[in-house]
Order: sequence, then structure tokens, then C-alpha cells
Amino acid sequence: MKRIVTLMLVDRSGEVLGEASPFEAELPWWQEVSGFGPGVQVLRLLRAERPAPPGGRVTYLAEVTGSFPGQINPVSPYGESLVKPHPQRAPYAEVGGPTASIDWATSVVPGVTAHQQRTWNLSAIWRLNDPTGRPVAWLKQVPNFFAHEPYALRMVGAAFPGLVPSLIADGDNGRMLLAHAPGEDRYGAGAEVCARIAAAFHPVQAHFAADPGPLAGIPDARLKVEPYAEVAEPFSASIPGLEALIEDLPSRFAAIAECGLPDTLVHGDLHPGNVRTDDAGRLTIMDWGDCTFGHPALDILRLTDGATGEGSPLAARDQLLADWATRWKQTVPGSDPLRAVSLMRPVAPLRAALLYATFLENIEPTEHPYHAADVPDRLSAAVVAA
Repeated sequence: MKRIVTLMLVDRSGEVLGEASPFEAELPWWQEVSGFGPGVQVLRLLRAERPAPPGGRVTYLAEVTGSFPGQINPVSPYGESLVKPHPQRAPYAEVGGPTASIDWATSVVPGVTAHQQRTWNLSAIWRLNDPTGRPVAWLKQVPNFFAHEPYALRMVGAAFPGLVPSLIADGDNGRMLLAHAPGEDRYGAGAEVCARIAAAFHPVQAHFAADPGPLAGIPDARLKVEPYAEVAEPFSASIPGLEALIEDLPSRFAAIAECGLPDTLVHGDLHPGNVRTDDAGRLTIMDWGDCTFGHPALDILRLTDGATGEGSPLAARDQLLADWATRWKQTVPGSDPLRAVSLMRPVAPLRAALLYATFLENIEPTEHPYHAADVPDRLSAAVVAA
């Protein structure tokens, strides 16, 4: 699916310079901005012709920070509307924001050049290369609702060295510097990689189940009816079965508790694309912004979403679940992990709907298309799963 990009350009003072000529981006995903050319830093999404990603015609606001290589076409005056402050705008989406973040990063790791990779309402990411072009570190910046990510990296890294990216430094406004993790992201990897991830992550969850004290520093997602009822209420009349699902949550949560699995560290988005592996067998789990203190079944349900292998994908998924259950039975004798997973199936999409609603409450309206369709979609999926 094609993504046709237009950049609305402003200078360092925020004055509108005009539009760059449209071009086709290499990837369809709206947040991917690598390869947009030197001399610009993409700030944020302005508009899109489609109601949701990926693809389509997309316009971004971008700051000219160097010598812009393309033609700049005049446009009708926008006045101050493009750079007018917004209380929910991330610091890295402001004019001058990327430059300030890069200056901070290069003061910590001198002699590197920054190459913008991604920017959207959940993060901005730059690759930092040494003079030979080799990546040595990554600059990541997150909004306030993900401000706990550096804490989570320190927490997990202290107990399980090498399993998470090494945190070089963290700073103001959600900035963090991460050491480069060798290997490649495993988007689309099948059951074998998922099995490795599950096996590597179980000791982490077992550790923090036994010692949950440090989890006070991350969001609390332990099961309570009220947050789910609130996110579902606006859609109860339009999604058949949703009201009944919410009304049943107290008994469902009681049954989940009877299964005996402890609350622990939940990664929140544990899929192969958030894991890097290398030829030496090293496995690095990335992107901890969604982590919470909650039920461990949420992660195995996320991990098994796309599990495939030789034969039936369902067979691959069931084997992953069986292995996961065996580990938890050894960790918590007398527990019933498979029943817990069955009961948690509709809770996982409910949790996703709640998370997307949180995003929408905390981002500026021009970036709502990233997530606006996700809340009703996940609520509908919860009804189906129930």
C-alpha cells in the first residue's frame, strides 16, 4: 500500500516556508520517516486522507534544519496555526524540539550523527552513527505517559543483564539514550522465535512476581472493573454484547484470581517485532513503554497472536501456551495457567482498548487518526473473544 508524503516546511522560527513536492515513501506506516532527506526534521502529522494507517496521502509538519535539497512550493498562508502551542503536544513535535534532543544526545555521545527514523505521538527515534556510519546508539524520546520507560529498563537490566537495551543516559522531556543492540528486529518471525522469547521472559515475570516492590515505579494495571467499564460505556449501545461482557467482569476477575497466577511485570507489547536477535544467539527485548504491573497472561496472549510454524498456526499457538503453562505450574504449584489464559482472552483486547483511549486523551487532535479506530475495534474483539 503506497504512502504519498507531503512535507509542510517551517524554518527554525516557525515561519511557514511552503510545501515540498509530494513523494512516495518507502514504507506505508505513517510513523516511519527515515529517508525523507537531509536538512529536515519531521515534527508531527498534520492530516491524512485515510481515517487510519497505513498508506494514503499524508502531510507532516517538518522543520528545515539544514540545506533543503528539494523545491519548496508556495502555499496559502497558514498564519500561526501550524506552530500555535498545544497542551498535549510532545516536546519533540515542537519547532526546535528535535534539535534540542539531538544536542543533548551528542553531548553525551560525542562524534555521532543523528538520523531520524520515526516520529509519532508515542515516540521519536533517531539512529546515532559513528564517523564510519556504524550505529552505536539510539536516541529515543517519549511522551509523559511513557515516562517510566527508563526506570523499567534499569529495573529489568539490573536483574537480567543483556535482556534489554543498555540505558546510556536519560534526560528531561522523556529523552533516553540506548546502546545499539546487535541483530535484527524479528517482525513476522514464527513459533520458534516466539518460543525463545517466552522462555527468556518467564524468569523475568517469576522474579518480579516474587519481588514486586520495584513495580511500584510503573503503571498499575491489576484487574479492576471500573477502568474497563469507563472505556466501554460510550460504545455499549453500538457494540452488541459489550454491556454483558462488562457486567460479567467481576465474576470473571474472581475466577482469574482463583487460577493462582500472581500479578507481575507485564511487557505490554511482547511480539517478535519488539525483539532483536543476532547470530550469536543474543535476544534483546525492546520498547518497554507499555509495561505495567498486571497479569502475566497478557504477554503470552500477545506473543501467540501471530505464532506460526510447520502445520497449523493453532497447533503452534497451543504448544507455546502449553510450554508457558508448564513453566508457571513449576513456579506456582497448584496454579491453573491454561484456565487463566482462557479467562483472560477477552480481557487482553479490553486492556488494549483502554490503552488506546489513554493515548487519545493525551495527544493532540491532528494525530488522533493513528488510534481513533482502535478503541471500538478492540472492544468488538473483546466481545468476540468472550
